Amino acid sequence: MLTTITALRKQFIAGTYTPLEALTDMRAVIDTRDPEIHAFLDVYEDAREDAQKATERYAQEGANTPILLGQPLAIKNNILMKGKRATAASKMLEHYTAPYDATVINRLREQGVVFVGATNLDEFAMGSSTENSAFGMTKNPIDPSRVPGGSSGGSGAAVAMGAAVAALGTDTGGSVRLPASFCGNVGFKPTYGRISRHGLIAMGSSLDQAGTFTNSVGDAEILFNVLHGKDRYDATTIDEDTFPVVPLKEKYRIGVPRDFLGEGMDADVLALFNENVEKLTKAGHEIVDVSLPLMKKGLAAYYIVMPAEVSSNLARYDGMRFGLRVEGKDLLEDYMQTRAAGFGAEVKRRILLGTYVLSAGYYDAYYGKAEHVRVMMREEIGKAYESVDLIITPTAPTPAFKIGEKSDPLSMYLADIFTVPINLIGVPAISIPGGTVVRDGVALPVGIQYIAPHAGDERLFDFGKRTYDTTLNIAS
Repeated sequence: MLTTITALRKQFIAGTYTPLEALTDMRAVIDTRDPEIHAFLDVYEDAREDAQKATERYAQEGANTPILLGQPLAIKNNILMKGKRATAASKMLEHYTAPYDATVINRLREQGVVFVGATNLDEFAMGSSTENSAFGMTKNPIDPSRVPGGSSGGSGAAVAMGAAVAALGTDTGGSVRLPASFCGNVGFKPTYGRISRHGLIAMGSSLDQAGTFTNSVGDAEILFNVLHGKDRYDATTIDEDTFPVVPLKEKYRIGVPRDFLGEGMDADVLALFNENVEKLTKAGHEIVDVSLPLMKKGLAAYYIVMPAEVSSNLARYDGMRFGLRVEGKDLLEDYMQTRAAGFGAEVKRRILLGTYVLSAGYYDAYYGKAEHVRVMMREEIGKAYESVDLIITPTAPTPAFKIGEKSDPLSMYLADIFTVPINLIGVPAISIPGGTVVRDGVALPVGIQYIAPHAGDERLFDFGKRTYDTTLNIAS
């Protein structure tokens, strides 16, 4: 049964349910469903000891305990946890054991969170379906013939099937929001710099952010309040005064970029999106059209900037210590053969593309131009926020698609068309379940994406709690 952090905490304090019982129930879900879904790469046996400690502490201290004490969380396997494998779902890191905790893990550990296990992902977080894991794909718990989205598909699936109350993922171009949309979760990506990247295995350093999967917007806010803040280990984390204060309001003025919608979208997804817009109008919010013509350029710019950073970040992996190693006739051939055999097809595609756009003679033509587009996109959306408080789009143009349906990489990349511009700009966004559409007799969730100005994370929580959490129909 799905539940929330808020609901569990009430039960833990009241003593009607304990962290140890919650972990036992969620392990039963993993034992029953995960052989088919494959959301987890590792399940942690020492979680029981942590759950027992949390149970004893609630008995002694009750409501005077940290807000996340005893909450069972799953963690994407590209986030370092000291003493645990951190594979990034790649053969290149198959035997790598993290020597330290990521800052986000350290902050959760201080709260007494129970870490259930490590979740599957597309190799090095490169993909939109979690079909690119070197250790086997993850399936969507709602319809196992379909993908859970990616790259944090294991985290989305774990929360959707009730194997964890919440999960951490990473979001470089929609890798939290897309699986949240496909799996029916709330998926949150913060303003770039508000949550530390220290201890995240890097993919695109100017794009990566840790994000959350939850069953309510309120839970996303609870996690954010624990995770965010300056970090001396990450120079890109920002202060509270880096951006102007984004005030909360009783009613919001919400912009719809109509010129960005329609083409390539499933008709029933667009109809569902319009129904959600209509509900906001009835709730008293003001809906206006906004023009964001450069958003259409976001996908093209992203698939230049991101591979360029991938090419740089993945140059460090030689396969000599932590994973697959192929012997050659000399050291150089060891490197070449190991990288050729150790990286999957999608990773190699992005390394090659990134190396090309960074090469002499092409840098200005591709990478420089893409970065220029990125600056113009920031200016464009900044101007839009002079007249609106939030911007709304679908999270994805379709519901979850069939496994193997998108064998063409360009077709797969189009699944991210509404999410990648947000990472290029660096603003916060949240995907909230907006209803379902039917495919092959199964009701599949569809997410609606709300986008706030820089440092407007709290506005997203305020809006989401009032528009979504009040309609929740899950255990409380």
